[in-house]
Amino acid sequence: MTRRQIRQYLNHYFLRQISGALFYALMVSIALNYFWQPGHIYSSGFTGFAQLIATLTHGALPVQWALALINLPLLLLAALTLSKRFAVFTAMAVGLSALFIPLLSTHTVLTDDPLINAIFGGGINGMAVGTALSCGLGTGGLDVIGMVLHQRFRTKMGSINLAFNALIMIGAGLTYGWQYALYSMIGVVVSSYMINFFYTKQQQIQEIIITSKPDEMVSHIQDTMHRGVTIIDSARGGYTGMERAVLLTVVTQYELDELRHLINEVDCEAFYSETKVEHTGGHFYEPEP
Repeated sequence: MTRRQIRQYLNHYFLRQISGALFYALMVSIALNYFWQPGHIYSSGFTGFAQLIATLTHGALPVQWALALINLPLLLLAALTLSKRFAVFTAMAVGLSALFIPLLSTHTVLTDDPLINAIFGGGINGMAVGTALSCGLGTGGLDVIGMVLHQRFRTKMGSINLAFNALIMIGAGLTYGWQYALYSMIGVVVSSYMINFFYTKQQQIQEIIITSKPDEMVSHIQDTMHRGVTIIDSARGGYTGMERAVLLTVVTQYELDELRHLINEVDCEAFYSETKVEHTGGHFYEPEP
């Protein structure tokens, strides 16, 4: 069974989505209970918003309940604008988080250093969010908004989270003091970086392929990966003097291993180079989340 067939099998039975939801819920609960709350650090996004609500209500509305309630309209938005499957698994991630947060509640304090708590809490959260998004589900809140905006404007997820967190940081400053607001900002920056690092589906790579089998290469890329290819004819090797074709395509970082394997399968003597792309215009195919 090939790697692509295995991936399709897992997607068919939704194992990746379920595993991603479980992983996210577990990691964000660890970040909250072991790092954010002991360090008086607010998370990014709607998790931080839920923390703020719990603080302002003096615990009358716990974090887990606040997280579930404020995500309800966003889940509806996901179902209407993205896909029902995405909305269902996002709801699963939010629901499991609301379940795991009280289950993993602890009085153990690993460290009372707010900087360490901000860095590690933000790193764990960013890894959890980025992994969940790569598995085809969201984590509610700003991630749903980010997915909608990314689908329309190709805006990076981490940048969107960073832009929407100013109010949360103001809440942290008013609640715990501006010192902790600044520590929380460090956690948000770390989280945003980790989201962009782990959410490889949004990172685009330009591939230049020099091959003597252009038609076969184009056919395989289009049929297998559903990516468009531009053909530049009449290229000539500087050393061999032989005629070659230059192919240009753009894929996501997530698809890069599959493209490399495909190139070697079609033409093991093909030369190819890769460059990170900051922005693409026009039509760039993105599968349904």
